[in-house]
Amino acid sequence: MTRILDFRSDTVTQPSPEMKRAMIEAPLGDDVLGDDPTVNRLQEMAADMLGFEAALFAPSGTQTNTIAMMCHCARGEEAIVGQQWHTYRWETGGMAVLGSIHPQPLENQPDGTIALGDIEGAIKIDDPHFARTRLVVLENTTGGKVLPPAYLRDVLALARRRGLSTHIDGARLFNAAVAGAEAEGGDPVAHARSLVDGWDSLSLCLSKGLGAPVGSLVLGSKPFIAEAKRVRKMLGGSMRQAGLLAAAGIYALEHNIHRMAEDHANARHLAEGLRQAVAGNARLAGHVEVPDANTNILFIDVSPEISADFLDHLARHHIKVSGGPYQSSSKRVQRVRWITHLDVSRADVERAVEVVAAF
Repeated sequence: MTRILDFRSDTVTQPSPEMKRAMIEAPLGDDVLGDDPTVNRLQEMAADMLGFEAALFAPSGTQTNTIAMMCHCARGEEAIVGQQWHTYRWETGGMAVLGSIHPQPLENQPDGTIALGDIEGAIKIDDPHFARTRLVVLENTTGGKVLPPAYLRDVLALARRRGLSTHIDGARLFNAAVAGAEAEGGDPVAHARSLVDGWDSLSLCLSKGLGAPVGSLVLGSKPFIAEAKRVRKMLGGSMRQAGLLAAAGIYALEHNIHRMAEDHANARHLAEGLRQAVAGNARLAGHVEVPDANTNILFIDVSPEISADFLDHLARHHIKVSGGPYQSSSKRVQRVRWITHLDVSRADVERAVEVVAAF
């Protein structure tokens, strides 16, 4: 039977036998009562690793983002977000529905950033006609693109100058950190710590590139996390013997950060292979655009004229991808997302390229 190659997301990974063993052997308690030793170890480990006072384990990144925003903003207050941020576009409006927080979405620049001038211009004056602007949210990585460290510092300085709180959706923070280490040298953990230095809160996903089966962390000051624990309970995110899941997060932080460099290398190899496949295929040439891969995520644009046949071809050859229609400033395309992860090998990438070349 032909093995299915799943490039849809880095959330599809399966825990390794070693990770499963760590989960089975984890000492357990009742996390609602604060006495699950494995959850406590994970929270302390992550906070120490990334330079925060405290951390809180929750079931999902959507929930840790919502927890953070509800801790920063009262009902009717405003959070500045990007049009393409997960917190705005991909979390079903949770900040508004659950927290009564008003999102102020701003256009993302081609490099994934939001222009500093746009952020400053969106901050409301103190007037009863307007929602109070309380929070600036960034996402790193965003669409696989790494936000420049200097830009992060500039946004943080702007927020401090205007008296705003700050939150980073760092679902793939360690991908950004590994990319920084690849470019500049040094340790990825040290890069991650520097990327979030000074920020009020961080959401960190354990089930994406880190390979845990479930779970995310929200990090911040001790008073912030005390409030976050209350909000987690309100949202139904408190769990009992959660150490079974937290053990996977500990294993991921101990073993799966540095290996992300393999995912990045495989994504670059995929991009180069797809470019060659497109150039050598008369039906694909002129109908598929393949950019560079910055981390482990690659988006290719496929003309609507061939997109249905192209996706059917991939499916028939046991290759799963994700994506959908996308309207750029000049044309409409089918944007197809490929994500490399710990369950995708170099041989898998080369097989996928061969399938595309045979379209």
